[in-house]
Amino acid sequence: MSPSLSHVIDTFPRSRVAVLGDTMLDTYLRGETHRLCPEAPVPVVTVSGRTHAAGGAGNTAVNVCRLGGHAALFSVIGDDASGRRLLRVLREAGVSTEHVLRRPSRRTLLKQRVLAASQMLLRIDDGSAQALAAGDEAVLLEHLGAALDGFDAVVVSDYGYGALTANVLRLLADRQARAPGLLLVDAKDLEAYRAVGATAVKPNYAQAIHLLGEREAGRPGDRAAQIQAHQERLLRLTGAQVAAVTLDSDGALILERGRPPYRTYARPARHAQPAGAGDTFLSALALALAAGCSTPAAAELASAAAAVVVEMDGTASCTAAQLRAYLGAHLGGDAKHVPDPARLAALVEAHRRAGRRIVFTNGCFDLLHRGHVAYLGGAKALGDVLIVGLNGDESIRRLKGPGRPINTVADRVQVLAALSCVDHIAVFEDETPCDLIRTIRPDVYVKGGDYTRAMLREAPLVEALGGTVRILPYVEDCSTSGIIERIRRPGAAATHAQTGRAHPRPPGPRNTAET
Repeated sequence: MSPSLSHVIDTFPRSRVAVLGDTMLDTYLRGETHRLCPEAPVPVVTVSGRTHAAGGAGNTAVNVCRLGGHAALFSVIGDDASGRRLLRVLREAGVSTEHVLRRPSRRTLLKQRVLAASQMLLRIDDGSAQALAAGDEAVLLEHLGAALDGFDAVVVSDYGYGALTANVLRLLADRQARAPGLLLVDAKDLEAYRAVGATAVKPNYAQAIHLLGEREAGRPGDRAAQIQAHQERLLRLTGAQVAAVTLDSDGALILERGRPPYRTYARPARHAQPAGAGDTFLSALALALAAGCSTPAAAELASAAAAVVVEMDGTASCTAAQLRAYLGAHLGGDAKHVPDPARLAALVEAHRRAGRRIVFTNGCFDLLHRGHVAYLGGAKALGDVLIVGLNGDESIRRLKGPGRPINTVADRVQVLAALSCVDHIAVFEDETPCDLIRTIRPDVYVKGGDYTRAMLREAPLVEALGGTVRILPYVEDCSTSGIIERIRRPGAAATHAQTGRAHPRPPGPRNTAET
């Protein structure tokens, strides 16, 4: 696992997160069915067990706690048996329920699912879904006004069941205008939050398309490109600095003001019936951003946490230990580094038999910065599999001088592997990656815009093997050498760190494709 991502997870216990929204009790009735009902042609399920979980904003709060953070839930439920059971579930998970209001005027939202042999047969929804009564709203506003300022992040989980009234949104907007903080919103009607001043919003693909007034893409693989084409409009419609659009099996697309889009990639998962993976994504994103994480790194952590729960049935949550294990297995250097040329050739051949387009790039990637991240994401978008040729330490010393690399090849492998857009990494010590190119025979060879085709000695070889050469655009104002110079200049690194922090108000672009 990348040491930097591991460090971010270590910081989760320091963060206090307020979760505001619609909370429900998810109940699962599990059993078996062997016959049809004599009264109607429906199966008879003999219940052998039932489980309860917090849903909606409650599940978001549970995920914050399971990941190691501290969560307080602000919500309104009924003063009934379902409400009491829901409070027990929340408290057992470590969620603070001091601000969960039990009101006799409402019935707790209850979603009961009936399953037989892991197959869901029926879902029954019950409970109050109308807007809060004036008295209930006044009490919630009082709690929010008195307590919200003590949190590192505020997460809104609006399922459209009445807790997020116009006055609650106005309170959030006033708070953001007075003292901008980290505010993340997941809502069915994101346009209602346009004036709130959210740091990040998290629509799924269907919600984003509805908001944009567009038709759904004909093929799942086209969805990311479709959303990316509307980056500015989506951010304008939501009023957010960041829009994290989840694409289920296609990962997530991260759109940020003044930044190139960033894409995370999902790993194939077994067929399951998960509920609340979006809540998990939102929880991990909030904790990572509260820790000062860059948006791409936070998105990688959030996508990994969501991938953990996608493997589970029912309303599930991700623990810090599970997140570490997933990152180690799927985004770790050992999982992606391929030191054996024969094994690399076999992997490439397997990808090619599956009809996948192979993209190859190479570089030092000594101090990985936002320019590298944008560049690698752009390279991945040109095909299906991205293989990175990484200059070894001796190779870099010959190219850059005795003071480089700053990071050893082992560390650089780990950091690169933490990007979900990178599929395989191969280290080479030669002056050029020609031997790797002969092994891989890439469909596309990619370099950054500080190169021209004439400068690339590898280009004729790539084309002779049937591939094409692509030069990605160069983005100004950040380079590895520039970062090193700032670090060496007294006082400059601290100044840059203060001005370069992305949240709650991200600065403009400052990246390049230099490797």
